[in-house]
Amino acid sequence: QVQLVESGGGLVQAGESLRLSCAASVRTFSFYDMDWFRQVPGKEREFVVYISRGGGTIDYADSVKGRFTISRDNAKNTVYLQMNSLNPEDTAVYYCAASSFLSSISDRASPREYRYWGQGTQVTVSS
Repeated sequence: QVQLVESGGGLVQAGESLRLSCAASVRTFSFYDMDWFRQVPGKEREFVVYISRGGGTIDYADSVKGRFTISRDNAKNTVYLQMNSLNPEDTAVYYCAASSFLSSISDRASPREYRYWGQGTQVTVSS
């Protein structure tokens, strides 16, 4: 069982930055690929970024490429999302998710492939 807890969300103005954290309660954090997703009311959960279990492979959604940076510290069981140049379209609840098995590259961006989820943290960007 994996428990995930996100933190770091808040209210910022356009152009500002936030850093989200996702702490995992699991003995073998390095066995899990990690994602960040986000969701706004009435819409499907949207892929933001993927990082492989060792951190060597990263995929960003086009909408955040160049502005967001994911990293992980397996010694601390934590994955981070540095979000710069935020704009109102980034407003959403941000979720981290973990998977121990992804069968294909396309699975990285699919919410249904992730078994473990955090409770989410709200990010609100005002214009």
